[in-house]
Amino acid sequence: FKKLVKGHAYSVTAFRDVNYRGQQEQLIRIRNPWGQVEWTGAWSDGSSEWNNIDPDEREELQLKMEDGEFWMSFRDFMREFSRLEICNLTPDALTKDELSRWHTQVFEGTWRRGSTAGGCRNHPATFWINPQFKIKLLEEDDDPGDDEVACSFLVALMQKHRRRERRVGGDMHTIGFAVYEAQGMQNVHLKKDFFLRNQSRARSETFINLREVSNQIRLPPGEYIVVPSTFEPHKEADFVLRVFTEKQSDTAELDEEISADLADEEEITEDDIEDSFKNMFQQLAGEDMEISVFELRTILNRVIARHKDLKTDGFSLDSCRNMVNLMDKDGSARLGLVEFQILWNKIRSWLTIFRQYDLDKSGTMSSYEMRMALESAGFKLNNKLHQVVVARYADNEMGVDFDNFVCCLLKLETMFRFFRSMDPEGTGTAVMNLSEWLLLTMCG
Repeated sequence: FKKLVKGHAYSVTAFRDVNYRGQQEQLIRIRNPWGQVEWTGAWSDGSSEWNNIDPDEREELQLKMEDGEFWMSFRDFMREFSRLEICNLTPDALTKDELSRWHTQVFEGTWRRGSTAGGCRNHPATFWINPQFKIKLLEEDDDPGDDEVACSFLVALMQKHRRRERRVGGDMHTIGFAVYEAQGMQNVHLKKDFFLRNQSRARSETFINLREVSNQIRLPPGEYIVVPSTFEPHKEADFVLRVFTEKQSDTAELDEEISADLADEEEITEDDIEDSFKNMFQQLAGEDMEISVFELRTILNRVIARHKDLKTDGFSLDSCRNMVNLMDKDGSARLGLVEFQILWNKIRSWLTIFRQYDLDKSGTMSSYEMRMALESAGFKLNNKLHQVVVARYADNEMGVDFDNFVCCLLKLETMFRFFRSMDPEGTGTAVMNLSEWLLLTMCG
């Protein structure tokens, strides 16, 4: 009606009383975010009503107009619009005289398929892999009329770039969040068992496909975990999480501290090796008693093929080169008997871990099962590194087969050992020259 778009959201930008034909007329200024398509009724741009008010007042009101912005009478506004939402920029009530300010924390995060996009609490196997944020509520509200010891805070979750995605056929994801009590917990990413044992203390009112969802919450002072998620797992998006508190609070993202629990390199001699293993190696290696990358690939794929419970495409030449690079101590680019025995022991221990975390006994691990398996093997990685691992080693269905699992562990061990060799004091910082950098990236 008169160029108002049905179902469209407008902004209220001003309210003014004017003297119109001897009476006070209430006007409201509206803005169309599109910057075009304006109201054409009474008090619109160029309408006759403007001729009946003071010229100076008319000039003042129309001088500040922006494209897409228009005036209309408050009566017309009440008739044409059905809903008004007020954005409260401070924690004040409209009836209070004193001014307060929110204490605000802003975090940017991502949901990535296979690593940090776990879906809502209806998916307990993956919910825990969502990003997690810890909020520490320190002081209760100043509210003399309320005997409840509680802290007020507001959680707002907004998905980013969805308008851009809409141009290429995407749409808003269905999003929401849950809040869990986590008193005395360490500042590390919480695992599946925590969420199976604990119920949420608060949550968004609903999961809905809006750009932003928010909810004001009151909880006793303490430590809490906010878990933002999409409704379904494996939905990719970037998001902004904002936490507004009336009193000072501490908020931080929970993530693993990158570390590796590497065992001392195994020391064995040929005398420690069983005769049957020696005989097998001699048959495969030939007279020089060393195996090349090509021979290693043949041996490993022959052995892996016997394990019918494993789904694998076999080890690639690049994988075998990484193994040789990790185990080769004399720089010959070949493995001797002792080096091959140590490598074989590693692969057997990793096979045990792989079977332990192949929870559905499918012969492959899902990407979130792999996350636990890597930790069992001694590697703790943060969310960004898990995203890289999944992108590099998982297939299109977010599955990881045994050879890719071994390749990942080999790569991690090689990188950690190289870094530690460059950082003997354990400072967490390494300095290397160009030759060392090339050696790491080309051969690591």
